[in-house]
Amino acid sequence: MGSKFKNFGLIGLGMVAGIAASMQFSALAQKNAGSPLPVEELRQLADVFGLIKSDYVEPVEDNKLLTEAISGMVASLDPHSAYLDKKAFKELKEGTQGKFVGLGIEVGMEDGYVKIVSPIEDSPAYRAGLKPGDLITRLDSQPVKGMTLDEAVKKMRGEPNTKITLTIARKNEDKPIIVTITRELIKQQSVKAKIVEPGYAWLRISQFQEPTVEDMAKKVQTLYAQDPNIKGLVLDLRNDPGGVLPGAIGVSAAFLPKDVAVVSTNGQLADSKATFYAKREFYAGRTSGDPLAKLPEAIKNVPMVVLINTGSASASEIVAGALQDYKRATIIGTQSFGKGSVQTIRQISADTAVKLTTARYYTPNGRSIQAKGIVPDLNVEETADGDGFNSFRARESDLQKHLVNDKEKEPVRPKVDELEEEQRLLALAKKSKPLEYGSKEDFQLAQALNHLKGLPVKVTDPKDSKDGDNKDKADKTEKTDKADKSDKSDKSDKDGKSESKKK
Repeated sequence: MGSKFKNFGLIGLGMVAGIAASMQFSALAQKNAGSPLPVEELRQLADVFGLIKSDYVEPVEDNKLLTEAISGMVASLDPHSAYLDKKAFKELKEGTQGKFVGLGIEVGMEDGYVKIVSPIEDSPAYRAGLKPGDLITRLDSQPVKGMTLDEAVKKMRGEPNTKITLTIARKNEDKPIIVTITRELIKQQSVKAKIVEPGYAWLRISQFQEPTVEDMAKKVQTLYAQDPNIKGLVLDLRNDPGGVLPGAIGVSAAFLPKDVAVVSTNGQLADSKATFYAKREFYAGRTSGDPLAKLPEAIKNVPMVVLINTGSASASEIVAGALQDYKRATIIGTQSFGKGSVQTIRQISADTAVKLTTARYYTPNGRSIQAKGIVPDLNVEETADGDGFNSFRARESDLQKHLVNDKEKEPVRPKVDELEEEQRLLALAKKSKPLEYGSKEDFQLAQALNHLKGLPVKVTDPKDSKDGDNKDKADKTEKTDKADKSDKSDKSDKDGKSESKKK
């Protein structure tokens, strides 16, 4: 059962590997590596192909055998390399554009049912009156119990203008609610923002998509229009599985000094050895002008906290790592996922492609993110009593065939009695309530605000920390919160003079 908990974690990340932090589409025609083809091994492959065609219990289509051979070959490399068939390739492109066809709801699982976390504003689900906390018990009369979350999501998606009937169980309602909804093209909003209390703002990025930088800039402008004297900003990257690299560069550039290095990559190909800077050409993409040009100057110096957790991966780790290296923000939360590899999309036909790992990511100071992640400056659990699930949440280093960290030794996860721990976690899961990020009940956000105000922060006790890397940091920073805040006035000058190390 231990693996089930880790699978749940991956579902929460949107499968992490599903959307790569670098979406570089290119043709498959690449330069030959120079080595000759292994003729003997290719002959064996042809022999096995012929053997299956002639001897297998029933006929098998050529296309199926060859497609599966390609898929298996790519999948054998690492968890994030994959062959993308027509459907998978389409879904990947939709994800990076922030668009998909469906009902417009954010969902999770509870007691075997699909639980609505939040309907997207002005979506079919929103107009149909679905509410946070509703449980979906049937999809087109088919019971949800027994489905995985991924299976349920796929069933709710489909073609535009097609209908699906949902059976809803709602608290304080005696009878089930049956509603038929027509699927539409949904445009996801990856950026949320609000003034959480006078002088303090919360900016959340749930995923890095093509419109993210422009959307973030608009949200920041709105925040400063509401309160021109913002004293502290919390950038919330919790459970952000990543997305497109220009989005990560643009978000970082909004807060960092002009033109500094944000992230670098290194791989086998010459074009995989690169450094990406806080410059328009690295984040603006196809948009005309600079989406960050109208940001208020105060955004470069406002005291900042970045919130991360085990679900923060890929592009969100790039942002957290850059802001941490330049001492631009204090990182609070729990250690991130650790996906620090570049996936390049090589198109092999009009509607299929290969997603191939081609490089590793490095922070401006040369730290490798891969299989290590970002260690917070202040280790703060999800609740005042700790969230209790860290030892069973999957990270990159838990995935089979993961790419190793080439800069330092990977942290060793403590061994636990899986059966005993699962029983404890199941009991805890039944008591726990879904957390709404940005709400008054958001403990980590409350601690981030305390830090910005120079008040005590409740960090994890070192002896209870699940990750050894946090131990010394938690013990040290708990005593120096006020000193950290008093130093912030000097940081913009230091950052402006910082020179990133070339990799």
